[in-house]
Amino acid sequence: MSRPAIRGEEVPDGDGLSQRRRRPDGPNAGILATVSLVLSVAAVVLPAAIASGQFFISPFEYSQSVAGYLTTHPDAVVATGFLVFAASVPLGIYAATSYARLLRLGVRVPGPNIAFFGGIAASVFLALSGLLTWAVGQSVAGQSPAVLHTLNYFVFALGGIGFVGGLGLLIAGIGVPSLILHLIPRWLAWFGLVLAALAEISFLAMLVPELAFLLPIGRFLGLGWLVAVGFLLPRSRHEVPRREKQ
Repeated sequence: MSRPAIRGEEVPDGDGLSQRRRRPDGPNAGILATVSLVLSVAAVVLPAAIASGQFFISPFEYSQSVAGYLTTHPDAVVATGFLVFAASVPLGIYAATSYARLLRLGVRVPGPNIAFFGGIAASVFLALSGLLTWAVGQSVAGQSPAVLHTLNYFVFALGGIGFVGGLGLLIAGIGVPSLILHLIPRWLAWFGLVLAALAEISFLAMLVPELAFLLPIGRFLGLGWLVAVGFLLPRSRHEVPRREKQ
């Protein structure tokens, strides 16, 4: 009579064969990141289609131009807010899933905690940006162009600088231990660290607006990196030696 299985332990089955029983692994991290990336792309493309090819206007434009877009294309603004908020949800779940995965892989350095903090911060900043964008898109009589312009700066700070900064910490927290422990291909880990550095440098756009081009790089390439890592990161330590020999 066989004894009860201990979670994560190999025990012989009735035929004498070894069978591994793993702990529940949670949602697939690769799928979560894919959903977040698709929604993030849709948050740019779909509102532009609604607004006849005009993309969400930058806060660095003139107040009248910003207010004109927000009041002329409220449906596009509401769609942007909805999709941005939707993209924040799977990102937060990704942060929790990757944190648990790294701990299971035996990572006992600050990396998982940094990744978890960065991922949750990015998710919260993105959610607040989406909610505020949705609110700005609501029809309110007598809205001041100056107030709308200020709110657009707030949206930019949350969904641009704040989100990308948190995303950079999530990428770095996963990338550093993955590089050291060979959890993912070395080139992919190094690419992630470069993206993380660019994401953190992008906060300088607060002082030098010309550096704002770093924000979409960190946002979309960063989410793409999370997609790849979500599918490639080993599920248990027993998969790591096999990958090191490849």
